[in-house]
Amino acid sequence: MVESTAFLTDIGRVRSNNEDNGAILTSTNGTLAFVADGMGGHSAGDVASAIALRIMKKKWDDLSQPMTAIEAETFLQQTFVEMNEAIYTHAKENKECDGMGTTAVAAFCTDEFIAVAHVGDSRLYVLTDQGLKQQTMDHSLVAELLKNGQLSPEEAEDHPRKNVVLRALGTEVDVKVETDTIAADPIKLLMICSDGLSDKVKDNELAIELQREDELSQVAKSLVARANDRGGEDNITVALVRFTEELQ
Repeated sequence: MVESTAFLTDIGRVRSNNEDNGAILTSTNGTLAFVADGMGGHSAGDVASAIALRIMKKKWDDLSQPMTAIEAETFLQQTFVEMNEAIYTHAKENKECDGMGTTAVAAFCTDEFIAVAHVGDSRLYVLTDQGLKQQTMDHSLVAELLKNGQLSPEEAEDHPRKNVVLRALGTEVDVKVETDTIAADPIKLLMICSDGLSDKVKDNELAIELQREDELSQVAKSLVARANDRGGEDNITVALVRFTEELQ
């Protein structure tokens, strides 16, 4: 079961505003971690991510009873589609927001399962006794080139088009949402983050931070500090969920 959570967002060291949004929501239905990384420049990126968060909060608050894994996945899928429609419509009705969009990743955590949905290159990682694993695959140009064998992991790390996202909420009429469900049992800790963190801190460093036994708020601060120490060119957002280990 969920033991503790932490959420932190930071403007970074270069940007004039924070286009990231997110939250950790709790109820009798479980715990929901959510991060959205807006894009579109000026004020449009934060508008897109704020719309996504507003809709996620409303849909979560409207849940009236516990869900099965399939129902939770469907809930996330439908909520992401609703976010897409709302952001797309807002952009069409407000010229200054034309072309805006947002990445989004959500984890619906219960004692038995974790339902996941994502669009874009914000990521979900899980920590188990076997180590840290990136659970989502980026919807990005570099991820596609890597998957097709056209780039090596080393080349992908510093590729000049690393931040080209192939899928986002609000940029098209329709969106393909990636969903999955994983068993909660082996997971010690779950992390969702924007690329402001994952672009700056390597997986082995993330694993070291996430294995610390400090309070999660301190772990979140340390992760953000690492990204800022390496330039902090982007907004940085992280959501952490720690699970208790079942007594045998």
